[in-house]
Amino acid sequence: MPNKNITILSWNVNGLRAMLKKGFLDWMQKSGGDIVCLQETKISSPDQLPHDVEHPDGYSVCWNCATEKKGYSGVVIFSKIEPKSYITEFNYPILNKEGRIIGADYEDFILFNVYFPNGGMGPERLQYKIDFYDAFLKMIESYKKKGKKVIFCGDVNTAHQEIDLARPKANEKNTGFLPMERAWIDKVIKSGYIDTFRKFNNKPNQYSYWDMKSRARDRNVGWRIDYFFADAQLEPKLKNALILPDVQGSDHCPVGLILDHAY
Repeated sequence: MPNKNITILSWNVNGLRAMLKKGFLDWMQKSGGDIVCLQETKISSPDQLPHDVEHPDGYSVCWNCATEKKGYSGVVIFSKIEPKSYITEFNYPILNKEGRIIGADYEDFILFNVYFPNGGMGPERLQYKIDFYDAFLKMIESYKKKGKKVIFCGDVNTAHQEIDLARPKANEKNTGFLPMERAWIDKVIKSGYIDTFRKFNNKPNQYSYWDMKSRARDRNVGWRIDYFFADAQLEPKLKNALILPDVQGSDHCPVGLILDHAY
């Protein structure tokens, strides 16, 4: 690992090709991110992109795309730190569908970049989300049993507590704030993972997603549904966690985690 703090950024870009027209590459190069994780790239293959995006100078890259459904889902990791390996295939079939996860095994931790399912569009899709949640937690626990220190980031598509959305009462029966969804985040924390943003910031009105149709961002009527969770064993190394609401271009904004360099 390099002899400095490590900054990891995560952003649901809601379509990478659209973001390129808004200066994404320039943003990434100036962001300070040593590792940049994107969700919802909405490409079926990275060769649909310009070469300097598919293989940007100075970065190791891994893509996982939704090949069955065009213009849907998809994740990528751009990393200035070369990992030991990338992981795009998992022992749970549900995790291999729809291009939703990449793992990157670094020397001192393993990072998972995840675009968790949305529970909208009916009860079947909500059950799919819960099944995905359960399989994902089992998967990362299996890595933890092997001695790996796990960090996972991405669009979790659920606000954990009332402080994490502007209108909790109005959304008690809506997906994204249902008791069964929130209970899974409780389970994650009980399993020994830290909600890193809440470790450093307990203030209200801190959101990472806003509905574009209602111009909710202008009024900061938002949701905190993008997270970094870190294995409690890494707590001494956690330096700060960030939400970057001033970064425009998507209905989400980037979130970040800063780790101590002293490994």
